Amino acid sequence: MIDAAARSSEVQISTDCWRASKEDDAQDKAAWLKSKRAEEQAESEAWSQQYRMPPLEETERAVARGVRCRHQVLAAAYTTLVTEGETSEAEWEEIEESARAITRAGWWLDQRSSLPNDLTELLQAATEADRPTENLHF
Repeated sequence: MIDAAARSSEVQISTDCWRASKEDDAQDKAAWLKSKRAEEQAESEAWSQQYRMPPLEETERAVARGVRCRHQVLAAAYTTLVTEGETSEAEWEEIEESARAITRAGWWLDQRSSLPNDLTELLQAATEADRPTENLHF
């Protein structure tokens, strides 16, 4: 028969192993997530260059996330509207040009969960605060 002290010791060892395992899992997950975000960021920045998207404005952190969100929103919209839908390439170019005018990172962050079919309406509803000032002397 196992006495209470031995049982308590076994339970503590199991608990310690479980905690160590969870901590390792959390560290592995954090490393994986960091790697995944870096990969997404590089892909989004390359895409922004390829499609001549202007730099976004706001904090460094918001800009980084905004670049990823812009890429994801526009890629999903292109697939839905052009590849799977009835939007022509010429119509898409107009949508893309409207998207270029939105340089506030927060706007793109706010749209990250929007439906691709809503993009045109969302771009039209964007305020002047979401677009750069045309007067360069401000």
